[in-house]
Amino acid sequence: MKTLLIIDKLLGLARSHLVKKLLGAAAAKADLTLTDKIDESELVIVLGGVLSADSALNGKKVYVGDIELAASQPEQFLTQAKAKAEPYQAPAAATVSAPSVPRIVAVTACPTGVAHTFMAAEAIEQEAKKRGWWVKVETRGSVGAGNAITSEEVEQADLVIVAADIEVDLSKFAGKKMYRTSTGLALKKTAQELDKAQAEAIVYQPTAQSGAQPASAEQKKGGTGPYRHLLTGVSYMLPMVVAGGLCIALSFVFGIEAFKQEGTLAAHLMKIGGGSAFALMVPVLAGYIAFSIADRPGLAPGMVGGMLAVSTGAGFLGGIIAGFLAGYLAKALSDHVKLPQSMSALKPILIIPLVATLITGLIMIYVVGTPVAKILTGLTSWLQSMGTANAVILGAILGGMMCTDMGGPVNKVAYVFGTTLLSSQIYAPMAAVMAGGMVPPLAMGLATLVAAKKFSASEREGGKAAFVLGLCFISEGAIPYAASDPMRVLPCCILGGAVTGALSMAVGAHLMAPHGGLFVLLIPRAITPVLGYLFAILAGTAVAGLLYAVLKRPDEQLVKAA
Repeated sequence: MKTLLIIDKLLGLARSHLVKKLLGAAAAKADLTLTDKIDESELVIVLGGVLSADSALNGKKVYVGDIELAASQPEQFLTQAKAKAEPYQAPAAATVSAPSVPRIVAVTACPTGVAHTFMAAEAIEQEAKKRGWWVKVETRGSVGAGNAITSEEVEQADLVIVAADIEVDLSKFAGKKMYRTSTGLALKKTAQELDKAQAEAIVYQPTAQSGAQPASAEQKKGGTGPYRHLLTGVSYMLPMVVAGGLCIALSFVFGIEAFKQEGTLAAHLMKIGGGSAFALMVPVLAGYIAFSIADRPGLAPGMVGGMLAVSTGAGFLGGIIAGFLAGYLAKALSDHVKLPQSMSALKPILIIPLVATLITGLIMIYVVGTPVAKILTGLTSWLQSMGTANAVILGAILGGMMCTDMGGPVNKVAYVFGTTLLSSQIYAPMAAVMAGGMVPPLAMGLATLVAAKKFSASEREGGKAAFVLGLCFISEGAIPYAASDPMRVLPCCILGGAVTGALSMAVGAHLMAPHGGLFVLLIPRAITPVLGYLFAILAGTAVAGLLYAVLKRPDEQLVKAA
């Protein structure tokens, strides 16, 4: 018999989890199967409070029980619940007085915490208000949670929508109906995702270790899997890369080799940036990949594996392997190691970290470290010694990828490639990546100026904003134009990005920081050579912007064609 547990939130997360775990262990003996879906449940057990009127429970067997008995004698409690449960019928007044206006809360988060996070939030807000819904969206951006959702708002919400490309803490939404998707879908197909959220949301229950929901099929549809785990690791690594890269750039203000003189400010800046921040890049990357997979129990083995990747010379490649290895090991131990109830508390804080760290460490030392170090050394040597022709080809590929989907998977693959190479002191690909990513919004802004008559007033105004977003390295500024005219915008942008990336590599541009756009120029030597880099960006912008200005069909023609 499928059974739904409804536990009063006032009991606290720890106590609720303990009782649920005890009842879960005893359920099999009572011939019960716990479920989170109210629609498929046959028996509903309410603990810690009085059952509030809910027409969704009509016709189901419902039992309101004592939590103390459930905690002390779970088997007896379940037997009693089966025997005494009675069919439920909500009072007529409760059914009639159901709230007429849906109340939804949402959370948005992208790997960099800059553009997609806030654009997806705005799209959800606009679509919900268009439907007459009450809505509040919490943004988990680069500076933390913005517009935070309160516990009262969670309690009153009918639905939670999570549009996130990385793993985020959702423990405060325990017991609420939740739908998970990606920021890209929430931004580009907002109406479709809100419709799906109403139809496909399921009750969210945190897992034991930390409040992360298990990876169900529904979540996978929202974008979980290795790619999401990798982006989670990258999102936590980025502050290290930015801080470390800019500290290294500041040390170069005193001379390229000034840091070699002990005791000087340049030496200290290099120690902060290269010796500390960059040294933590790979462990943080590996640790949070594992954290994304297995939650907190994966963090320690992941970081230890990342440290071993550094010490064995396996670098960022070894760190990525260590993160996935530690994460899946910790998850396997969490799912398959069964302990007596009296010892279960030791599993997440002692047994899983110890065993997963030990196995991950030994594999990194004896199996992964040496061969991956040789691969990384070969890759580094090739990148550092490749001729101009190869560099130009690589730059064109990276620049074009950055413009393919403007913040989507292809864009992120190129971005991750550039950022992870920074740990190996290879700065040219990152320069090509950022320059290429700036082209789409800058090009659209240029096109609205050159061919103003072909654009509507709102598009011309959007072009001004696109200029600013492009200068900040926010490729998503071109999404409105790409969405309305993809067959022309995307090829123009890809060509312009490829030109920019190729020129960036041809002039030997180096970039110390993975974000910030042209504002990074305020830091001396963060970008070199400055004039060559600016020329590359201007050339790609001109190619894409002018080409689209020629190909763009005026609004009147578009209306007639429709």
